[in-house]
Amino acid sequence: MFAKLPPHRSVQRGVTLIELIVFIIIISVGLVGILGVMNATTRASADPLVRKQAMAMAEAVLDEVLSKNYWDPDLVPPSGAVSREASRALYDDIADYDGETIAGDVTLGSDEIAALAAYTATITVAAEAPISGVTMRRIAVTVTGGNETVTLFGYRAANLRP
Repeated sequence: MFAKLPPHRSVQRGVTLIELIVFIIIISVGLVGILGVMNATTRASADPLVRKQAMAMAEAVLDEVLSKNYWDPDLVPPSGAVSREASRALYDDIADYDGETIAGDVTLGSDEIAALAAYTATITVAAEAPISGVTMRRIAVTVTGGNETVTLFGYRAANLRP
């Protein structure tokens, strides 16, 4: 008699509004995460420059201190007494630098280094101590600037005065 028709199946095409909203939320969360990582990476990419400038200042200050006499030439014969000079331009021995803070006036020869104006160097000269039988003093130069802190150490051995 009558032929049976197959059940009617509707074919769905497209997406529903709920699926579209869920998709947008997932993509938005992913983008926020990716942009956050990119922002942190970009911000951190300047750190090597800051670190390098801090290191350059620390090296310059440490070289300046190490180039001075171990003993104070104003005191004859050499003794443990400290005779600190009035200004950095007059410093003639390493003990003069103990406790000195240098802020943004680092010079190379007679030229001031403008890029280091935002940095501060603090110098500490330790008391005399024998190291392997040689009397020495440890000089620590700590430079801070930006988010960086760099500390360099140097040792100056006692020399015989003529």
